[in-house]
Amino acid sequence: MKTLPVLDDRATGIDVGSEKLHVSIAGDTPRVFGTLTQDVSTLIHWLRDQGVRSVAMEATGVYWLYLYGALEAATITVLVVNGRQVRNLPGRKTDMADCQWLATLHAHGLLHSGFVPPAEIRQLQDYLRLRQDHITMAASHVQHMQKALERMNVKFHAVISDLTGVSALKVIDAILAGRRDPAYLLTLCDAQIRKHKGDRVKESLRDMWKHEHLFALRQALQSWQHYQSQISECDRAIEQVLRALSGPPRDDDPASPAKPGGTHTPKIDGLHRMLLQLCGGNDPTQLPGLADYSLLLMIGEVGTDLSRWPTAKHFTAWTGLAPERQAPLPASAPPQPYRPTVLHHGP
Repeated sequence: MKTLPVLDDRATGIDVGSEKLHVSIAGDTPRVFGTLTQDVSTLIHWLRDQGVRSVAMEATGVYWLYLYGALEAATITVLVVNGRQVRNLPGRKTDMADCQWLATLHAHGLLHSGFVPPAEIRQLQDYLRLRQDHITMAASHVQHMQKALERMNVKFHAVISDLTGVSALKVIDAILAGRRDPAYLLTLCDAQIRKHKGDRVKESLRDMWKHEHLFALRQALQSWQHYQSQISECDRAIEQVLRALSGPPRDDDPASPAKPGGTHTPKIDGLHRMLLQLCGGNDPTQLPGLADYSLLLMIGEVGTDLSRWPTAKHFTAWTGLAPERQAPLPASAPPQPYRPTVLHHGP
């Protein structure tokens, strides 16, 4: 009976935990290392002494990220594999066995790495993901402002379109400063609001003011403003990374105008130009539904080199945008409820 050939007798598997790293070379008896910086340095020196050129590990939460960066800097090839590839026999799962199984599969060439963007794109990705977290947190405090107004039966947020718009913020600041006259508060609004919604705005500001709800409104506003400041800091950090990636402006840069940005588009001077330089002068935002912010988010996740995916269909499947294929139902089958499809992709 034929046996699988060993393609790399130094192939290594690492089971990554929060406190320990279990390491096996070619399926041999594992060694255990800690996860502190000195422990990782010791691990890398040991791998070099053992002649290890390639390591496989699972993408486990965020624990693998620091180790990937350290191994990458040490010029050791790292395969980050999906857990479904390395599913072991049931009932025998331990950290020791997992790293040996990883190493065995890797030694026989049975693993392939998921997509991990290069270091400079990962840096951009971290800033963008942090910024999106701040946007989510800021939105929750807008809801807190709405709740505080509702508790006082002030329907101002139901009359205007945006509680964080210029007019709304002026009115809220005045309310928190002690102004209560609806006619005066209306004068703080934009002329179009006064013209088309004046009476409704005044009625929505009839008072049932209570100290505890005004207190909640003030804290929600302060928290929202805090996250706006955090988002602005992220914008500055993202701008620095983009300038380093795109390089200095060129005289032959295309002059295609940018599409109007949405509410959450980073406030970065020259954002459109830098994105075009990153794309080699091509302008993907000419496609319907794709503006600078969505293009920036895409570059922050995958970079601009899409050669890792053989076709556009492979790429859309990886991103979870391709519909799942289902077997056709027989003609007599009852109608099925709609369930949105979520496709899982690599790390």
